[in-house]
Amino acid sequence: MSPHAGTAGLTPHTLAFVESPVQLLNVLEWAHLRAPRAEEAPGGGLTLVVLSPTDPMTRGQLRRMADLARDEGHTVRWEEARGGPAAPFQTIGGLTRLLRKADRIVMGDPFSRYVQLLLTITKARDLVVVDDGTATMEFVAQLASGERLVRWHRKGGRPGPRDLIFAPVSSSARRRLTPSTRRKVEIFSSMPIEETPEGVTITANEFAWTRTTFGPPRITKGADMVGTSLVETGVVDADRYVEAVTALAKTHGATRYFAHRRESTEKLHRLAVETGLEIVRPDLPLELIARRGPIGRTILSFPSTVVHTLPLALVGTEVRVAVCDIDPAWMTENASPRAQGFLSGVTGTAKDVHRLSAVTAA
Repeated sequence: MSPHAGTAGLTPHTLAFVESPVQLLNVLEWAHLRAPRAEEAPGGGLTLVVLSPTDPMTRGQLRRMADLARDEGHTVRWEEARGGPAAPFQTIGGLTRLLRKADRIVMGDPFSRYVQLLLTITKARDLVVVDDGTATMEFVAQLASGERLVRWHRKGGRPGPRDLIFAPVSSSARRRLTPSTRRKVEIFSSMPIEETPEGVTITANEFAWTRTTFGPPRITKGADMVGTSLVETGVVDADRYVEAVTALAKTHGATRYFAHRRESTEKLHRLAVETGLEIVRPDLPLELIARRGPIGRTILSFPSTVVHTLPLALVGTEVRVAVCDIDPAWMTENASPRAQGFLSGVTGTAKDVHRLSAVTAA
């Protein structure tokens, strides 16, 4: 994939920034829903800017998703945004002209410092936030209550030196994400949103593009399990997590474990050895993997985005999504005081899922 492919001479109507495969998927869903009733043709006027991370699994999924975006007629601009100390300055400098000319900005992660910095440059009066997983629920709640933007698993902790230095930029981004007479804000989400911030337009993401493009899947008799990065983010203890996965797999006859892109190699190796599960590293977001199939008749998950998105992607099939609660005893000492309540809310607000009690560790 060549950097900046297909962008020569283009002045985009809409500029989208993504840093993860799921964000890119949700931009495609937004564009698919919007195209039939917008003034532009499908793909017209949309430039997708990939602010590439460094970990190989995420980069691989992003490259596959970028190919799908090109197939839809969108322009993709790949930025090595974290390719060294000078990379952020080069990236922002190269995007300044596009930012100032764009009429609409679509972003996948309003908590991202990169995105917040880019928001201080743009003059766009139309801002769209697409899902970045369950973090969208926290973003909406913080926007409605006027709080500063802090990721849910860090909430309650003391701001670090970098947080304090970046505070003016974060405050500026929050003001820009607040609707006004000069600026419209839309949230495109499949997450449950209980309190809509004043002036914000909420549009439901029902995964119409995914269902139109892929499937229906072939369904196997067994169960599959979805991995989570709760250990990597410091929320859940690694030993308790492995014990819980072992118990779930044994109880429900799971044979495959679809790894989260942020799960460590060491943890996945341990899971393979201790549980006997086949570890699968997906090359696309799980919504697309499941829709293409083959997929188990039951999908087991801990509280995460997929308990909301998989039922939408798999509507009309016989696949059942079952979610296992997080036992408070699994939490680490350093977990945010907000974490347990947030995870319970993720599970409790999920529709069309079967809820499992927290398993007893083996």
